[in-house]
Amino acid sequence: MPGPFCGRRVRRQWFAESVPDLNDAADTPLRLASPVADLPGVGPTRAKTLARMGVVSLTDLLRHYPLRYEKEAAEGTIDELPTDGKTVGAARGEVAACRWVGDAYGRKGRFEATLRDGASRDTLRLTWFNTPWLKDKLHPGMMLRVNGKAKEFNGYPQMVSPKFEVIEVDADGAEPDASAARLRPVYPGSEKLKSAAIEGMLDVALPALLPRVQDPVPEDRRKALELPLLADALRMIHRPDDADEPKAARRRLAFNELLLLQLAITKRRSDVERGSVARALTHHGEIDARIRKRFPFELTEAQRLAVDEIAGDLVEARPMNRLLQGDVGAGKTVVALYALLTAVANGAQGVLMAPTELLAEQHFLSIGRMLEGTGVRMVLRTGRAKKKKESAAIAAGEVDLVVGTHAVLSLEFADLAVAVIDEQHRFGVMQRAALRGAEPGPDGRVPTPHTLVMTATPIPRSLSLTLLGDLDTTTLTGLPPGRLPIDSRVVMPLQTDEVYGYLRKRLERGEQCYVVVPAIEDKPSGAQNQQEVGLPKLKLKSVEAHAADLETRFFKGLRVGRVHGKLKAADRQAVMDDFRAGRLDVLVATTVIEVGVDVPNATLMVIEHAERFGLAQLHQLRGRVGRGDHGRRSLCVFVADPTTEDAAKRMDAIAGTRDGFKIAELDLQIRGMGNILGTQQSGLPPLRLAAIPDDLDLLKMARREAARVIKADPELAAPEHQLLRQVLFAQYGESLGLVDVG
Repeated sequence: MPGPFCGRRVRRQWFAESVPDLNDAADTPLRLASPVADLPGVGPTRAKTLARMGVVSLTDLLRHYPLRYEKEAAEGTIDELPTDGKTVGAARGEVAACRWVGDAYGRKGRFEATLRDGASRDTLRLTWFNTPWLKDKLHPGMMLRVNGKAKEFNGYPQMVSPKFEVIEVDADGAEPDASAARLRPVYPGSEKLKSAAIEGMLDVALPALLPRVQDPVPEDRRKALELPLLADALRMIHRPDDADEPKAARRRLAFNELLLLQLAITKRRSDVERGSVARALTHHGEIDARIRKRFPFELTEAQRLAVDEIAGDLVEARPMNRLLQGDVGAGKTVVALYALLTAVANGAQGVLMAPTELLAEQHFLSIGRMLEGTGVRMVLRTGRAKKKKESAAIAAGEVDLVVGTHAVLSLEFADLAVAVIDEQHRFGVMQRAALRGAEPGPDGRVPTPHTLVMTATPIPRSLSLTLLGDLDTTTLTGLPPGRLPIDSRVVMPLQTDEVYGYLRKRLERGEQCYVVVPAIEDKPSGAQNQQEVGLPKLKLKSVEAHAADLETRFFKGLRVGRVHGKLKAADRQAVMDDFRAGRLDVLVATTVIEVGVDVPNATLMVIEHAERFGLAQLHQLRGRVGRGDHGRRSLCVFVADPTTEDAAKRMDAIAGTRDGFKIAELDLQIRGMGNILGTQQSGLPPLRLAAIPDDLDLLKMARREAARVIKADPELAAPEHQLLRQVLFAQYGESLGLVDVG
């Protein structure tokens, strides 16, 4: 394969003049969709290595962007090299002699070479340690360009472990330009495939592929947005001529990513609105009064505003598609129940879908208590709670409200008017879409329920534009009357005796406590973050073992219960009922209590191994206390021994603020967009260059452009949008359920 820097002379011609397809005469012309194995010098073994890095096609190779750039000095003559051992310099010359000086096994030693300047006859000594492979790489007569720090050794200039490239000359004997400094890209690689090898592949691929790159953004819009051509941006990010080019390239390529994402979201919303119809519900003062009568308290001002917004959506034939977000304990369930009861008041059905059985069960019980004495017919539907008779009753319209997990997606409803999805970030776009009708009506539109999705994990504005652009947003602020802020403390494991001793005193006064542990069973941790930092496996506290320890040491004579996801639903519910009724003082649990558990008398919480939980999850867990109006201050203690910088940041953040919206922003900063917008959570392809919230202005620009395009051409059928549509459906069609009608 050619050396890592060959092709520079050709590169300077790519956009200065028209370049013919270098593969026209080849047996297998390189195309953007070609497998990377078609590239000269990439055999089956290297192709497998690239595939593990996500590089399968030559398009993937073009999108394998540099991590950073190293500045290499402009070349001078050997006698002009700085020899202070600190300043980087570069020179070229012919290899006059070379040798390997090794041990008896031939593995350790040094490779020495002498570089001679052809004009002045000055020499430069080169030394590399423990590099026996150079015996087959460098030979006398080769032309080399070296880059490194030189110093005097025995009266001669010497470079130790310099970077080098083999200089290729063309048929006329001309050598690449040596007059200017250059930025050398550093690519993400692996132990088997270094950055220099990837650079060499791109040296071969770029001249052949860039002329084939078409720009999906029409020229007039590209110029209006002050963006370079897509092919130019790809050249600038891989082979920049100066330090400004990577910045301009990154801006264009990041805009492309965000534009496609915003187009996908905007088009999907447009498709749903134009192709769907919802039942326009009746809403008036009498219905409003009947619903509010079911609530055992007055709505807060924020709840009243939210109810008004939702009621305004429900009376329209356009399906409501709204996000209801608010901090822990802000009262979202009541607002959601208002929407569901509006459907029931109209003789239609409602469904509430939760991500876990425990949360579904809690919703079923809390809603059931508020609806006692009414004629509202409710059914719980989870993976374990399935009854054929109930399914038939739902299909016949004999059930008004269904509460359940994703198991509700398999049900047939007689007249589903409102769907509420709790903790929406745990469901993908396609799961939300599954509640829509399957067959279009006489007017060609698909019957679709009004949809309200809820989250107690506030979403930063920048992230909501990215993930939830197809939703209108309602935000609940503040806490219900009588609730006090929660005190938070972060302590080291050595302080747990003191913590539990203090808690015992409060438990003896009639308060109740959650103790959260990360494991169900007693076993060592094999978590990745422990492995990655080379730490020994830790023994995590488990439900059974820690509960037994608390019963014998700190909480002797008190009533300690246990709950986790492996318990049978009936057993789990019995434990929760005992805790809620005050028959248990302490509940040792896993994160199954993260959402939906509401026990007003539970004022205390301890989270063991808190450094192992995500920031948003810690905030959710903390929200299980402080839910009463009894006037007592609640306390959450995070027992943590953070061993990484991110873990320490999470502990500082959770101790420093109780504001869920600030927590969400901090979580985004700590975890980064790549982790939050990953395929596991959203089902969408990850962004490679765009970074949220850093690129918020670029995101807004992409959002405006997407809205302009879809408003003018909803089907992207215009000739100038053909390529844009092709790229859009290839990338997002399956993950967002887009329908290609073109």
